[in-house]
Amino acid sequence: MELTGAEIVCRCLEEEGIKHLFGYPGGAVLYIYDEIYKQKAFEHILVRHEQAAVHAADAYARSTQTVGACIVTSGPGLTNAVTGIATAYMDSIPMVIISGQVPTHAIGEDAFQECDAIGITRPCVKHNFLVRDVKDLAATFAKAFHIARSGRPGPVLIDIPKDVTRNKCKFQYPKEVALRSYNPIVKGHQGQIRKAVQMLLSAERPMIYTGGGVILGEASEALNCLVDMLGAPCTNTLMGLGAYRASSKQFVGMPGMHGTYEANMAMQHCDVLLAIGARFDDRVIGNPKHFAQNPRKIIHIDIDPSSISKRVKVDLPIVGDVKDAITEIISQLKDTLGDAPRPANKALKAWWQQIEQWRSKDCLAYKQSEALIKPQFVVQKLWEVTAGDAFVTSDVGQHQMFAAQFYPFDKPRRWINSGGLGTMGVGLPYAMGVLLAHPDASVACITGEGSIQMNIQELSTCKQYQLPVKIINLNNRYLGMVRQWQEIEYGSRYSQSYMDALPDFVGLAQAYGHIGLRIEKPEDVEPALRDAFGKYKDRLVFLDFITDQTENVWPMVQGGKGLTEMILGAEDL
Repeated sequence: MELTGAEIVCRCLEEEGIKHLFGYPGGAVLYIYDEIYKQKAFEHILVRHEQAAVHAADAYARSTQTVGACIVTSGPGLTNAVTGIATAYMDSIPMVIISGQVPTHAIGEDAFQECDAIGITRPCVKHNFLVRDVKDLAATFAKAFHIARSGRPGPVLIDIPKDVTRNKCKFQYPKEVALRSYNPIVKGHQGQIRKAVQMLLSAERPMIYTGGGVILGEASEALNCLVDMLGAPCTNTLMGLGAYRASSKQFVGMPGMHGTYEANMAMQHCDVLLAIGARFDDRVIGNPKHFAQNPRKIIHIDIDPSSISKRVKVDLPIVGDVKDAITEIISQLKDTLGDAPRPANKALKAWWQQIEQWRSKDCLAYKQSEALIKPQFVVQKLWEVTAGDAFVTSDVGQHQMFAAQFYPFDKPRRWINSGGLGTMGVGLPYAMGVLLAHPDASVACITGEGSIQMNIQELSTCKQYQLPVKIINLNNRYLGMVRQWQEIEYGSRYSQSYMDALPDFVGLAQAYGHIGLRIEKPEDVEPALRDAFGKYKDRLVFLDFITDQTENVWPMVQGGKGLTEMILGAEDL
């Protein structure tokens, strides 16, 4: 039996087990939408802006082990989606984006709502396809999903001209995908792993540094086992939070620009650094020259060879699947140590004494106020009210850092955030994607009055699909992180960072059919949060916390400085 291209698109999504497709219709994809109307295999979620469709599909993938899927129309539909695609690309999130295109005969003719989707997205996708013949459609989908989820994951775009969705051919979905030019290395080199084990066992000041690759590679359980066996300190990057449990004494917090003093000092002064699924980016290690001043051996495990020795020279590279590599290291450690953890020799004890000395600085301490709500306090109370078990999405800025610092995660895939691109406006669509993947979970979106306004129209989507997101708006009436940098680096010249035309968020939430609460006193913080997650459990609640405008994120490593050149508070300026 012959099927139209539009029917084939729906059948391909069904074959790949897609349960939710996020999107926004338009002329070039109407044949597909007509078939979406007829099928029952998956639910289409109508967002209010294409950017939000991609973000929601992205969060769906981040919070599960599946590939996210979304659909946009040609021209402005595609260009609106680019920010979401670039966000997923920077954080290596497996996604397939379907974009409509003008009919094949009109490509290059400047037709209505035409743009070069392939050219525009090439720098921010793992791969992209333009399907010119309906006979290639099924095979292209199979390839796209395979590329998106294998090796280092990433977004893949399929651009489909309108006439291709109308034309017919026989449908057969490929059972296997073989791509001659694409064979990612999965198995780490055994000899390199043996050397790594020897280096770790002989280390006097070992340190384990992990990133988002551990979470993407489903290696969290193995990592917890390895860290416990080695008895070494462990740090998780912003993207890796939850990979190693924050409740362990061996966890020294997040490293980098707004990381803890103990994590940064341990990164700088260790003698063997084991980096797993992390990329030594500028926000984590600061100035590479300063980082390289201290002699240390670096072992780097990553599935992507291009990430190794990119910013920092590595002594022992291991290319391969991180879970596989960690499991092999554990196996070889057991051959040496048996089932017991590595005994703490004199050197390791001295190393921990040093770390505890750094930890005693209590670098995340802040002064509580009886009159003003401190943003850190709100996040701490959120952790208490949700028993540390919520899915937390966030936007970008001060509130993001407060969330990362004061909501400790013990499980992976609970912290959903834009790390690499740093995209404002992701928080609410992320929360939608998470709730659709986990309908019974508690989902909190920690945001700021600047970020939330970038995709606030999605309050309408939340109403349509009854998504009970809890929005924690840390409202300081400033673009907080911009203001902080302007205060420290630009002589307190607050250029365009002050928000003096803010809406009444409570009234706005109510206008969209939700519950809005304004909280202005510290004593009202906890009761408001308990109401949101208790009394109003099944409703979207917008909690507008009026916070201290002067509060900054500490500690801080300024741009171009090294990890040990930290500002611990305003007194260090």
